[in-house]
Amino acid sequence: MRVLLFEDHSRLANSIVKGLAGLGFGVDAFATARDGLNAFKTIAYDAIVLDLGLPDRDGLEVVQDLRKASSCAPILILTARDGIDDRVSGLDAGADDYVVKPFAMTELAARLRALLRRPGRALGGVLAIGNLQLQTVSRQVMVDGKSVHFSVREVQALELLMRREGQIVAKSNLEDSLYGLGKNVSPNSIEVLISRLRRRLGSIGASCSIHTLYGIGYLLKDETP
Repeated sequence: MRVLLFEDHSRLANSIVKGLAGLGFGVDAFATARDGLNAFKTIAYDAIVLDLGLPDRDGLEVVQDLRKASSCAPILILTARDGIDDRVSGLDAGADDYVVKPFAMTELAARLRALLRRPGRALGGVLAIGNLQLQTVSRQVMVDGKSVHFSVREVQALELLMRREGQIVAKSNLEDSLYGLGKNVSPNSIEVLISRLRRRLGSIGASCSIHTLYGIGYLLKDETP
């Protein structure tokens, strides 16, 4: 899941980027409302995390701009303003939830997952193809009901492919979702990851397989007889 982060405190922003990456999210962080909104115009984000205390604009105005753009991505506010009036103002402006600083990274991730599980949002609780199942909250992969270990990055790629079962997922989409902006990604990173994931699925007896459409992307298909 790809997240847009508005946060001008560089240390906190880096902590959020790293912390959420370890919990299954890809995060693009921006220190100003202007830069974040420019990214929002060109990239389809699954969720938005917004600090109200931005240097160039009030965060509540940014929430309103995001909603005027008809974005259905959930907005989670980060704020040091713990007064009830500030929380109500944020929700009335169009935000879906808020977290008061300081916060635990696990709580932030849990709140994002809860928002994304709402009807019409990006997450479902369980994904299943053939005998393969992915628990999106615990990040647990199971084959024939037995838990199987996958790396964080493998689970991220697997989830993207499972959500588009039978559909082609462009290599560029995988790269953007898994690595985000500003990351130094080698040209063959996706090929290596998909190759490793394909072998892993075969070795554990999964009844689905990943097909490569050269120059286009990848497709996960149920091979159950």
